[in-house]
Amino acid sequence: MTALDTRPDTMTHRFPADFRWGTATAAYQIEGAATEDGRTPSIWDTFSRTPGKVRNGDTGDIAADHYHRLSEDVALMRRLGVTDYRFSVAWPRVQPTGRGPAVQKGLDFYRRLVDELLEAGIRPVATLYHWDLPQELEDAGGWPQRETAQRFGEYAHIMAGALGDRVATWTTLNEPWCAAFLGYGNGVHAPGRTSALASLRAAHHFNLAHGLAVGALRSALGSGSEISLTLNLHAVRPNSQAPEDLDAARRIDAVGNRVFLDPVFHGTLPQDLIVDTAPVTDWSFVHDGDLATASAPIDSLGINYYSPTVVAAAPSAEPFTDPSPWAGAEQHVRFLPAPGPRTAMDWPVDANGLHELLLRLRDDLPGTPLVITENGAAYDDYADPSGEVKDPERVEYLHAHLAAVHRAIEDGADVRGYFLWSLLDNFEWAYGYSKRFGIVHVDFATQRRTLKDSARWYADVIERGGLEGRTGGGPR
Repeated sequence: MTALDTRPDTMTHRFPADFRWGTATAAYQIEGAATEDGRTPSIWDTFSRTPGKVRNGDTGDIAADHYHRLSEDVALMRRLGVTDYRFSVAWPRVQPTGRGPAVQKGLDFYRRLVDELLEAGIRPVATLYHWDLPQELEDAGGWPQRETAQRFGEYAHIMAGALGDRVATWTTLNEPWCAAFLGYGNGVHAPGRTSALASLRAAHHFNLAHGLAVGALRSALGSGSEISLTLNLHAVRPNSQAPEDLDAARRIDAVGNRVFLDPVFHGTLPQDLIVDTAPVTDWSFVHDGDLATASAPIDSLGINYYSPTVVAAAPSAEPFTDPSPWAGAEQHVRFLPAPGPRTAMDWPVDANGLHELLLRLRDDLPGTPLVITENGAAYDDYADPSGEVKDPERVEYLHAHLAAVHRAIEDGADVRGYFLWSLLDNFEWAYGYSKRFGIVHVDFATQRRTLKDSARWYADVIERGGLEGRTGGGPR
């Protein structure tokens, strides 16, 4: 609080003084300008323009028009008081074919963004890949092909050279599980392929790409930069302690979590995953030296969390017919609804799952700093006749999850920061513009930005460095 602030200090959850308070976005979801200044199609441009793939036929062609409203959006962040901003670089904006030299106009956009963030006193956190693979690389085979990982290492070197003097934190990949298993396994995300083998090959090549990018960043930047990876780890709960339900949870943990955690942190593949997926592959696409490359040391781990995953054993006679993102588990596992309230995405609200996940990582990865790189909720909020956007459900969701983070810190988890998803309402992947995660409302017809009540609440939390202070404060 400032010297003139006479509000009573009623906080029960005070965070460390150097805790990083951020918000996050992704390039394809907010930038727009899909064909400007040399940008070529990504797999999400192609996917969203394919009839039936995205709700209402929505595309990211304009999105939140952040490409043209960069200064306005940075000013919003300054008003909120965030210390950090996590953004992603659109690979096809800076290297349209995924090969060769960069397009300077594309690099210049990110240079302007970083410069304005620094001028506003906001720490830039750059994510190299948030799902927008250049379409030309997908046409050559995409992430199931080894070459894509090699191209990603070259792209990382380009970005380090362009922004390395101003960006202190680099994240290689965002949620490779979604990109591999939703993109290539059940096809609900770009590029829309449905192959268990392709999904496993993609997962391995994401691990390899991550390691190659770490090497490229280290060689260009030295030891002064923080390098990270962001995973959407599943907080898996068995429905009971029966052996068959525990085995169902093990299977989902293997293909949902340890498929990335083990190679990156231990340089190994989960042996039970190899057994589970034996009907699909012998993993011969893993070459000598790949796992050593994938396990290059990193400085922190980003965690994206929204809700827990409850599983039970499937009846042995239960057939599986739909394409699945759970290679090796699909015929053995049933997914059960978690109890409690639900968001507009029909996702259960359960902050205890975040606490459980953080304590698991405390125990499994001692010495690894953790950062919550995404957490938030979609609700059916709207601007009322007075222009206000009231979203009490989101405030309640965020409060509960920040309290869970605080509890985990008290329990010994080394959590360094929290990035709220998302700054802006945006293009929500296969849901198009039908779901709103932002703390800033966007009228997509006019691009008018309006702070929701949750934005004011978050600004107050940041200002005070903790929870249980007054609500409704912050910038107007």
